[in-house]
Amino acid sequence: TLYTYPENWRAFKALIAAQYSGARLRVLSGPPHFHFGHTNRTPQFLQKFPVGKVGPEPRNLGAWGGGGFGFQSWTPKIGQFQVGGLEVFKGLGVVLGSPPQCWSPLPNFWCPHQATEVAKEEVKRVLGVLDGHLKTRTFLVGERVSLADISLVCALLWLYKQVLDPAFRGPFGNVNRWFLTCLNQPQFKAVLGEVQLCQRMAQFDAKKFAESQARKDKETPKKEKEPPKKEKPPKKEEKRPEPDEDLDECEQVLAAEPKAKDPFAHLPKSPFVLDEFKRKYSNEDTLGVALPHFWEHFDREGWSLWYCQYRYPEELSQTFMSCNLITGMFQRLDKLRKNAFASVVLFGSDHDSSISGVWVMRGQELAFTLCPDWQVDYESYTWRKLDPDSAECRTLVTEYFLWEGEFRHVGKPFNQGKIFK
Repeated sequence: TLYTYPENWRAFKALIAAQYSGARLRVLSGPPHFHFGHTNRTPQFLQKFPVGKVGPEPRNLGAWGGGGFGFQSWTPKIGQFQVGGLEVFKGLGVVLGSPPQCWSPLPNFWCPHQATEVAKEEVKRVLGVLDGHLKTRTFLVGERVSLADISLVCALLWLYKQVLDPAFRGPFGNVNRWFLTCLNQPQFKAVLGEVQLCQRMAQFDAKKFAESQARKDKETPKKEKEPPKKEKPPKKEEKRPEPDEDLDECEQVLAAEPKAKDPFAHLPKSPFVLDEFKRKYSNEDTLGVALPHFWEHFDREGWSLWYCQYRYPEELSQTFMSCNLITGMFQRLDKLRKNAFASVVLFGSDHDSSISGVWVMRGQELAFTLCPDWQVDYESYTWRKLDPDSAECRTLVTEYFLWEGEFRHVGKPFNQGKIFK
């Protein structure tokens, strides 16, 4: 569980790292579960985090840093720091932490002109050092994304969004190339979305500053003495079941929430029982038992078949990282398992691979649009509906469910597959 507030760049580091590692991270960033300034001052919160800083649940992550998340949990899966890389991260990351704090060129914030100019020069100096380091490197450490890249991109994020206009960032071409390369990684996009780079440096606006101060004064009026209230007889409270002692407070709140509506409730009942097919597929011969059972009971009106293909094969490098993409998507679709089945396959080898698969879904439309939680990954794939009566569909289902065949449409050898069930 990660306690944070919306648009917290420190929390972005943990969320992006979780995308790479496939860790399941629950985020509490708004009422009623978490209200920054209130929840983090309660005795229950301070018992876990004595200084009142937002961060992850210690028992879940095993490590917690004042910067907003624990490094230890994800480090093994996305690359250990080398000594040289650690020095770069310490030398650059720590320095970059100071300029944004003393440089506030936003309309509603005032900062002394002299401090602003000093901060500008400091940012230029640090970006110059970083630009020189990246002159012969794709990423900060080695040839793939590491925690150093994740942390530094998040530290620079608001500078690139609010401060570094084209003229300011122009001389630092290597930094710009590295920053955009990281932003275009699927794991970064899943958390940050489409980042719009600054086109005009934000400037202090005295009028807006005065308005914001006046608004604050109105929001905190002086308390007047209220007449004593008449005591009302206590209302009889209905007995509620006691919460499970094994659950922490946040989990108890989540358990008390009303159950979400079934996204498929609007569909008529189907005679095709997906769980029965899954049992056949898991426990019996696929070609001799599971596939004949599937075609015999498949409901063409209540279910549909889809072929998907990853849009960005040129970005796939190491095969284990490509497998993490598939596994991460499956984990984020956990609540879809009762209404979907899929076989997604990685073809090829390192730096020459592709991802495609066959999905069985409830209904006649893509199920991902029915729930915002299911929309993180599906746009990274192209989707084509299959005709269950066509020879092409029969071939695709057989090859992808068996993980055997010619796969003529791919042109690369089978590497490994993942099943969503």
